[in-house]
Amino acid sequence: VVAMERLVERLEKAVERLETVCQGPGMCGDGSSKAMAQYVQAFDALLAGPVAEYIKISKEVGGDVQKHAEMVHAGLMSERALLVMASQHQQPTESAFSALLKPISEQIQVVQNFREKNRGSKLFNHLSAVSESIPALGWVAMAPKPGPYVKEMTDAAMFYTNRILKEYKDVDKKQVDWVRAYLSIWTELQAYIKEFHTTGLTWSKTVSAASAAGLVLQERILCNCLSSPGLLQGPVATEGTKSPPAPPAGAASSSTDDAASRSALFAQINRGEGITSGLRHVSDDMKTHKNPALKNQGGPLRSGPKPFTAPKPACNANSAPKTSPKAPALLELEGKKWRVENQENATNLVISDTELKQVAYVFKCTNSTLQIKGKINSITLDNCKKLGLVFDDVVGIVEIINSRDIKVQVLGKVPTISINKTDGCHVYLSQSSLDCEIVSAKSSEMNVLIPTEGGDFTEFPVPEQFKTVWNGQKLVTTVTEIAG
Repeated sequence: VVAMERLVERLEKAVERLETVCQGPGMCGDGSSKAMAQYVQAFDALLAGPVAEYIKISKEVGGDVQKHAEMVHAGLMSERALLVMASQHQQPTESAFSALLKPISEQIQVVQNFREKNRGSKLFNHLSAVSESIPALGWVAMAPKPGPYVKEMTDAAMFYTNRILKEYKDVDKKQVDWVRAYLSIWTELQAYIKEFHTTGLTWSKTVSAASAAGLVLQERILCNCLSSPGLLQGPVATEGTKSPPAPPAGAASSSTDDAASRSALFAQINRGEGITSGLRHVSDDMKTHKNPALKNQGGPLRSGPKPFTAPKPACNANSAPKTSPKAPALLELEGKKWRVENQENATNLVISDTELKQVAYVFKCTNSTLQIKGKINSITLDNCKKLGLVFDDVVGIVEIINSRDIKVQVLGKVPTISINKTDGCHVYLSQSSLDCEIVSAKSSEMNVLIPTEGGDFTEFPVPEQFKTVWNGQKLVTTVTEIAG
């Protein structure tokens, strides 16, 4: 992968040099800043404005936030490289485009993996806001509606940025500034897309001769690299390996030193316009899009990886499928945070030695029950399934996120319960917690159970269907009853 990225980068530079030596209309022989496409200059303005401000404040916050910001910046720079290429070349084939998207896709994965590896971070909300919205970099592959896609990813970050604002609003202005700077990146990006790439990434309509030749070579190399990994990695040496046969006359020599072969390739590229003299004319009967029968010759066609999905490990037909190791089950106090993670079929989990300043974070627990005794600051359930939670008192908030089939029972008091992106949640209130506020979003099958004098509970469903109307001055939303 690294070798491919380096090869693509060197090819880009080589193509730029080819275009520089060309003369004539539509070419960039003067090498001036005027040669840079307008939408690349506009993207540079975004980098120098909102992005630079976000990086600056992230450095001031420091720690995991600063490291995360550096990863985000790397992703934006990968996107800029793609924009530069698009401004100088016509739209490539689908397989070649998939290869060009790979650096962005991989950087998105790096950003998201950093959040997953640092769930114990004190700045976890910051990491989550970034991780949930960073797929917005994939707008370049989201024709015909890239702008709405970026907005959707921005909305995904709002849940966590609101939590940051709530926590630091009157405590630390720097954190508030961080939220505004980060969100402004995506707001400005939406405006940028609307102006320059309304229905998708804009490619150059005309290409100079040298640039066209460079693109042909570039696509050919990328496709060869995808279909023949050995071009990048070199053959694996084993006992009895035979020396490769001599190449036919006129062909570039192949050796175990792939760096040398690539040097020969770039020597050809550096010939300038003369590079096109060795290209063979391709008649219509030799083109696959005009002669479909050619598609079935030479084995099945290979396609590039789908953009913006987690890469799958390569395996051969004889290798046994590998399963990722299970994360260890945790129930421990880390600083002021109780961490309960990866518990399965644990029916007697108890946290009893609690203090008011402590919080509990329950992550990825399945088919388990947890009791928290005493008074605690807050409780968060994240990505849990079939979990039962019983607690005495919470002075802040109980949050249920990205979960399913949850039962929560309050024995004492709690001011607020938040339910977000959760399907199936039963909340059992106590007599002293009847004034609790329950806030829900993007959730379903929620029920609140109110205690009766006889010790039983009466169940009340939380509304999921609403009606919104304009009253002449503002929007008014009311609960609607489901017919039938």
